[in-house]
Amino acid sequence: MSDDLVHDPKGGMPRLVEIMRRLRDPQTGCPWDLEQDFASIAPYTIEEAYEVADAIEREAWDELKGELGDLLFQSVFHAQMATERGLFDIDDVANTMSDKMVARHPHVFGEESNDKTPEQQTADWETIKAAERAAKAERGVLDGVAMGLPALLRAVKLQKRAARVGFDWPSTDEVIDKVIEEAQELREATDPDHRAEEFGDLLFVMANLARHLDIDPEAALRAANAKFTRRFGHIEAALAAEGRRPEDSTLAEMDGLWDAAKRLEKSAKL
Repeated sequence: MSDDLVHDPKGGMPRLVEIMRRLRDPQTGCPWDLEQDFASIAPYTIEEAYEVADAIEREAWDELKGELGDLLFQSVFHAQMATERGLFDIDDVANTMSDKMVARHPHVFGEESNDKTPEQQTADWETIKAAERAAKAERGVLDGVAMGLPALLRAVKLQKRAARVGFDWPSTDEVIDKVIEEAQELREATDPDHRAEEFGDLLFVMANLARHLDIDPEAALRAANAKFTRRFGHIEAALAAEGRRPEDSTLAEMDGLWDAAKRLEKSAKL
């Protein structure tokens, strides 16, 4: 029965769950999979989430299916380890998520009116989440913001929480003023520890500026990384056409080629 399911190309989720169970079988499973635990698998889970985001950023739709599968497998892996400990199983994971979505969308699954603006729905969502946190005895405003989040994302979440209770700059101009202030403090820092602290302060304020401008800072930085990669690739290609490499050229030459790449991109958008 299990072999039939494992080799069934249309087996769907039951097939994946069974494959994971077999990989973790104490007698016949894979040695590598058997020695893993929640902590050792967690970095792979984060990595797979980033690979999903990367495929979306590149609009690599053919790759996205596989990347989503990799991420789904991480959930199945964690659920299997939890099953072995008697904690919960994959159905519990799915049911918990379903219960949460139904509870957080009374305007879709309940008796509330669906005639809401996105802003009203966001406010209602935050109210429901605040009630959920209260039920978990999270008393502090910042309680429950996961420590394991990427630092930039965690900064935004911390600032959003503080803003709910009024601890926020009233306008974007004041945030920009703070960016300038923190940049000057970084310029004046002398020892390595002080520079690192001031650099962190500057990044934190930049995350707040992104929030005020309604920009996803992680997505903005990914886009900047992609732009840098494209333009530096243009530099390398232009130099290669002359039989040279970046290390064989001057900074002025590379700056000129960078500007040429910028002009090409701008003309392509016209």
